Amino acid sequence: MTIVAKFEIHYSQFLDPSGRATRPLPEFARDPAALAALYRWMVLMRTYDAKAIALQRTGQLGTYASLLGKEAVDAGIGGAMAREDVFLMTYRENGAQLMRGVTLEELFLYWGGDERGSDFAGPRGDFPVCITIAAHAAHAVGVAYAIKLRREPRAAVCALGDGATSKGDFYEALNAAGTWRLPLVFVVTNNQWAISVPRRLQSAAATLAQKGIAGGIGSEQVDGNDVVAVREAMDRALAKARAGGGASLIEALTYRLGDHTTADDASRYRVPDEVAEAWKLEPLHRLRAWLVSCGAWDREREDALLKECNDRVQAAAQAYLDMPPIGPEAMFDRLYAKLPAAIRKQRDALLARGNR
Repeated sequence: MTIVAKFEIHYSQFLDPSGRATRPLPEFARDPAALAALYRWMVLMRTYDAKAIALQRTGQLGTYASLLGKEAVDAGIGGAMAREDVFLMTYRENGAQLMRGVTLEELFLYWGGDERGSDFAGPRGDFPVCITIAAHAAHAVGVAYAIKLRREPRAAVCALGDGATSKGDFYEALNAAGTWRLPLVFVVTNNQWAISVPRRLQSAAATLAQKGIAGGIGSEQVDGNDVVAVREAMDRALAKARAGGGASLIEALTYRLGDHTTADDASRYRVPDEVAEAWKLEPLHRLRAWLVSCGAWDREREDALLKECNDRVQAAAQAYLDMPPIGPEAMFDRLYAKLPAAIRKQRDALLARGNR
């Protein structure tokens, strides 16, 4: 028997759960101020997340998907992407969206069922949230193909969850991205649970990263609770994509600390001890511990940041609550450039009923 090919999946970590460096930090992370900036974003994400859940529980927001536990993944993505790159995301990447320029008010509007929440003031080229699992992987291939055809020095980033890697859309996208050497980075957040299905029952693969190998894509795994590891892997993958080196897949290992959505009760399928162990690995603690150890953070700064984030989120939530709602006819307004006669008739009937 002859071996015709061998493959490996490399794993990266720079900060362990206690905040100690496990190896020399990459160049961008050697400046404590740079990591403090990422930490500030992560605290804002967590503050926003808590407020969104509170609004939903009081009937002021629709069903919401918490990002609790994956702040380092979002900060790594948002910190590495250039403004001209294109982001295609699921419903759990609100943190990265914030760093891309989507406002807190827009995020609240989106989860409140208002289409104005998808009309981003900042990243006009980014795609709206994709609810359909893995469907946006094919969209990302189309975006990346257009970028390549135009010879533009930018890339597309497709973020998805572990459950999405079991979908046919994902495999087709990998195959196309590898075959056409597209400027595309897939980021798989492996939070161990696809709603109530644990990782061990989703796939027999030793890693999710290795799924990219079959597509001819450079693939690796990182500690998704270590923002340095995520950002460093993203920097390399994006540089490769922009230089014409083709697509990459990054599997970020983390844990979904909350329910799948506010319509879920994770206590029905997860044991408390498992969640308690996951909290020991969470991303904010380890980054804060590292910053404190090098004299770049203290209690005074922490208290000031918590107040700043709380004030900012509360103001955005109030602005969302105070915003006059749009009429029901708005559901028709972004379907077509010119409404077909049958749908225009429905819109006119709705307006007529409202004027009675």
